[in-house]
Amino acid sequence: MAAYATTKLSSKGQVVIPEDIRDQLHLKEGDQFVVFGQGDSVILKSITPPSLDEFKGLLSDARAAAKKAKGKPSDVKAAIKRARKS
Repeated sequence: MAAYATTKLSSKGQVVIPEDIRDQLHLKEGDQFVVFGQGDSVILKSITPPSLDEFKGLLSDARAAAKKAKGKPSDVKAAIKRARKS
């Protein structure tokens, strides 16, 4: 499979990702990307949600970090209140 291909920018600012690249990266309709621009380069990074097992691991890590920090529910409520004021 090709590691690169060419494409064009449409008048609406749309870019088609060539089929070979979509197949290689297992991209499908509706996939989302973060777009980075630097100098004359544009980089698309696909956003993939974590699997259920990965999410459970992240949740477990977050709970352990909160326990280690000895945070209380009132601390969380206060932090949310402060964030909403900004």
